[in-house]
Amino acid sequence: MRWFRRGSGRQVEHDPGRQDALLQDIRQRFGPHVQVRFDEQAGAVAAQLQGDDGLVVAAVALREVADAAHADLLAQAAELYRRTGRPVTVDRRNYRPLWQEAGSALRWPLFALPGRLHPYIQVRGAVTAVGGQSRRTVRVLDPYPLLGHLFEVLDLTIAGWEFGLVRVDADAAALANGLIGAARDVRAAMDDPPPLPPPVRELMRRNHTVEVYDLTANRVAGGFNPGRTMREQLLA
Repeated sequence: MRWFRRGSGRQVEHDPGRQDALLQDIRQRFGPHVQVRFDEQAGAVAAQLQGDDGLVVAAVALREVADAAHADLLAQAAELYRRTGRPVTVDRRNYRPLWQEAGSALRWPLFALPGRLHPYIQVRGAVTAVGGQSRRTVRVLDPYPLLGHLFEVLDLTIAGWEFGLVRVDADAAALANGLIGAARDVRAAMDDPPPLPPPVRELMRRNHTVEVYDLTANRVAGGFNPGRTMREQLLA
C-alpha cells in the first residue's frame, strides 16, 4: 500500500494489489465472449471502477488503449511504407490527417488491441467511471494525461467512422457521447483546463449528422452529430 499527495494537499490511499486485481477482473470477466449486451457490461465495468483504486484502474485502461492504438498505427504506417513507398505521418495529437490521407489502407485499431479491452465494454466503462466521479478524478489522478487519452480515443473513434469503414451503431455512438461527456466533466473539475485539441476544434466547425444503425434490425435507428454535441458540451 502506498500514499501520495495531490495538489489539494490531501492524502490519498492507493492499494496496488487491489488495482491489479480490478484490472485483471475487468479484462477477464467482460468482453464480446460474454452473452450480455455491451451496454450492460459497460455499466457493470463502471460499477466495478468506483472509488480511488477504481479511478486509477480506469485511467490505466484508457492509457493502455491509447498507447496500444498508437503503436498499432505506427506499425501499419511502417508496413504501408514498406509495401508502397508511401510515407505517412502518425501524430497522436491529431489522427485525422493520417486517416484522411491513408484511411482506405488502414485498419481501425480499437477492435484489435491486445489486453482484452473492448472499446464498447471496458473502455466505455472506464470513461463512465472517470466522468461520473470527475471531481474526485482530478484529485486522485493527474487530469492532464487522462484528458489527453479521452480526446485521443474520441479522435480515433470518429476517424474510424469517417475513414475506417466502422459502422456507427448504438454502442459506437454511446462511446463517443460518453467520451465527450467525460471530457466535459473532467475539464469542468480542473482549475486550469488545457485548450481543446485540434481534431475537436475541427469537428466543432462541422454540422454533420452520422446515421446510427440498429444492427439487430439492419436499419437506421437515428442520428448523432459529433460536432454539435461537442459544441454544446465542451463550449458551455
